[in-house]
Amino acid sequence: MIRNFDDVLNLAREKGSKILSVAVAQDKEVLLAVKEAKEREIADAILVGDKEKIIEIGKSIGLDIDKFGIVDIKDVKEASLKAVELVSTGKAHMIMKGLVDTSIILKVVLNDDVGLKTGKILSHVAVFDILTYEKVLFVTDAAMNIAPSLEAKKEILENANFVAQSLGIEEPKVAVICAKEKVNLKMPDTVDASKLTEMNENGEIKNCVVKGPFALDNAISMEAAKHKGINHPVAGDADILLMPDIEAGNILYKALVFLAGAENAGVIVGAKAPVVLTSRADSESAKLNSIALGALMASKNKEEQQK
Repeated sequence: MIRNFDDVLNLAREKGSKILSVAVAQDKEVLLAVKEAKEREIADAILVGDKEKIIEIGKSIGLDIDKFGIVDIKDVKEASLKAVELVSTGKAHMIMKGLVDTSIILKVVLNDDVGLKTGKILSHVAVFDILTYEKVLFVTDAAMNIAPSLEAKKEILENANFVAQSLGIEEPKVAVICAKEKVNLKMPDTVDASKLTEMNENGEIKNCVVKGPFALDNAISMEAAKHKGINHPVAGDADILLMPDIEAGNILYKALVFLAGAENAGVIVGAKAPVVLTSRADSESAKLNSIALGALMASKNKEEQQK
């Protein structure tokens, strides 16, 4: 069982160092995370961006710049394109957003010529280490899909399932979160939750256990589940929380970080390679955790290709 981010970092190291392509790398917090990922033997990096600024920042944080490849491109869009191309051509295993707008990097990821498009939906998966929960908790989607349809929720769920399996969770328990734990025809998300449960039971959604609708409390609290008379393997013991829409997901994400003090990591899933996409408000440790998460996904991709 992966209980915390120490376990995540250790597992990423055990799986072997991966190569990270950093788009517009002249960012102090990103370079600090890259430095620690290198020191922990989780990931090496190719730094794409303004070489002079990268070297200047590197010196200020004690980064041995000679240990990293640098591609000198000052234009933000061109640097992003090159960083993605390094991944699509197999020179790197994953892409990380540096000092560039999210919209720019995602547009390049979906570029028809050098991008990482698969035809699958792109979705955000957050992982949390919370003091009050005995294992890491996955939350999706808090950043990408505004009001997903039933089919989109299925793909978002499958993306999150892949991330959880990358951490060695063989059959993740997925709770489909709504405002209540009973189906109500006036609440479409509860109907979707019931349909996703049926898809799992009839084999359309594989390699996980899905149940819904769940209210948040009875998805993560055994006591709350027992109080409501809910007896199911997912009840009170969820690995993945599938949120009904971006508003619920984003509010939960920020509540866990800013009110509960949870450590976190985040990746974009659904492309050919992991997209490590953190915000400037994220801590250095969150960026390091996200690199480790991307590295584990890259390892999982390699294992799938070798089957």
